[in-house]
Amino acid sequence: MAPPTRHAMPAADAAWLHMDRDTNPMVVNSISLLGEQPEYEAVVEVLERRLVGRFPRFRQRVADPLGRRPAFEDDPSFEIGAHVHRRALPPPGDRAALQALVGDLIVPPIDPTRPLWHVYLIEGHEGGAALLWRIHHCIADGVALSQVMLSITDEAGDGELGEAVAPPPSGGHSALGRLARIPGEALSAGRRLGGAAIHEGMESVAHPGHLRELASAGMRDVSTATRLLTAPADAATSLRGPLSGRRKVAWSRPLSLAEVKEASRRHRVTINDTLVTALAAALKSELEAAGGLPEEIHAMIPFNLRPLDRPVDFALGNAFALVLLELPLGEMRWAERLREVSSRMGKIKHSHEALIAHGMVGAVGFTPPWVEDRLIEFFTEKASLVVTNVPGPPERLHIAGAPIDGVLVWAPCSGSLGMTVSIFSYAGEVTAGFMVDSALLADPAPLASAYERELSQLLDGRAVS
Repeated sequence: MAPPTRHAMPAADAAWLHMDRDTNPMVVNSISLLGEQPEYEAVVEVLERRLVGRFPRFRQRVADPLGRRPAFEDDPSFEIGAHVHRRALPPPGDRAALQALVGDLIVPPIDPTRPLWHVYLIEGHEGGAALLWRIHHCIADGVALSQVMLSITDEAGDGELGEAVAPPPSGGHSALGRLARIPGEALSAGRRLGGAAIHEGMESVAHPGHLRELASAGMRDVSTATRLLTAPADAATSLRGPLSGRRKVAWSRPLSLAEVKEASRRHRVTINDTLVTALAAALKSELEAAGGLPEEIHAMIPFNLRPLDRPVDFALGNAFALVLLELPLGEMRWAERLREVSSRMGKIKHSHEALIAHGMVGAVGFTPPWVEDRLIEFFTEKASLVVTNVPGPPERLHIAGAPIDGVLVWAPCSGSLGMTVSIFSYAGEVTAGFMVDSALLADPAPLASAYERELSQLLDGRAVS
């Protein structure tokens, strides 16, 4: 019997679909920096067989996207050429030119009548190329998409493709049954990402014992829910204001992950604590220069809710929560700021906030539009930016025969938020990427440089203890 072609969208995925705004499309944007320029046809073949051929969501469109019960359904006129594009990078083909082009390409919304993704092969970047990925958040969250990206890469650069594996039916099967049919490359990708997370300190509440404990008590925690609902609007700074919908991007140079690990070990904090502290210090410099420096601002931090030692389900989806973290910006030494960030992050990890927030996001997906708009604005006015820390694989990978030299991933902003910061570790290095609405910050490059400077000071011992 042929599998059904229409599948109801889970509440959490529907929430991200309905959060689309003209100034803030809910699209995850990512760049893979390639050391060589692959053939366009080879890229298309890899995506057709390993992405579209394995994960049904990439050949499905959304039925009734504005309704309260949207669903994924097969696109009868799907053509991969409509989703994989080719662009030439203008001279001089350097990082600044790539940042400018990417800023232009990530502005338009994705056509809602087609599968919600696009890939751009950008040729001529520093002797190689770049792949820009644009995937709507209703398809998957950052952890799931990282596993998808890993599953279509190779450890060697021969570019040879195995046989495509037909995906299992999406309905009528248990999660275990779906996982059992995932091809070997995807299983390996899941294990690699899980191992990277364990060694690189990705924040997660998905440890089985902790997750069971939170699930049993989380929704009864009235004090945590009250904290989320009564938190005041974030401080008025240059990072908040009317949005234009235009985007600017910039990123730091890669720094040694081993050195970050060692510095974190010395200070008895997690790697994530160290990386977020560098961000807080960089934001302090930026806001101080802009003439308005509050004691703290709030960041929305995604906390993963899926086990990292298992491969992702073919249905992908969203299994994370957004929680509020206060970033200390006042005058303090590096070590003091680091201890404060670590303490605040620790309190969130051991509270029920992540699960309660996840439930609230799911509820947004099935509320009437006017209620949904009020809820989105209500929550996003409490923060000034989104910050993600996603671990990539420790080894260098290839796609379509070309080596991947670096990776950047940006989560979308929702509601009135206009800045997202992504910290991504890959092949022994860590990079911070900044995406900001141009009405708030004309050029994020100085902020990326400030982040690089602050983290470097800790790594080479110049940070004040």
